[in-house]
Amino acid sequence: MQSERLLRSHGLRVTRQRLAVLDVLQEGGHPEVDEIITRARRRVSSLSTQAAYDVLAALTDAGLARRIEPAGSHARYEARVNDSHHHLVCRSCGEVLDVEISGEETPCLEPAMARGFMVEEAEVTFWGICPRCQAARS
Repeated sequence: MQSERLLRSHGLRVTRQRLAVLDVLQEGGHPEVDEIITRARRRVSSLSTQAAYDVLAALTDAGLARRIEPAGSHARYEARVNDSHHHLVCRSCGEVLDVEISGEETPCLEPAMARGFMVEEAEVTFWGICPRCQAARS
């Protein structure tokens, strides 16, 4: 199984709970913890809330998951970790979408005034109103 190999290759023990959470994240999107738990419990019933948080922390620390936390929103997680991309968040419904960075360069990782920091990661979040919420307002 690919998920088992992925966990092992990142130095993590393979457990049913880790496989269930990783599989949920690999389905895509940016689910909140409650949604991850609900969907993972469909795969494995023995997943406590604390265990889910522990698994998410382990996956994030190992580089298999990314935690994003748009201002004023609950933490969300995604399995898309090996590229640079930004996020677009709807202020009304909270939907989160990936925004591709055009080209090979990542200018957000090279700030004009880094002040001696070696920048390792940058998070850019665009805020707006999604088409569905715009239509609902009309």
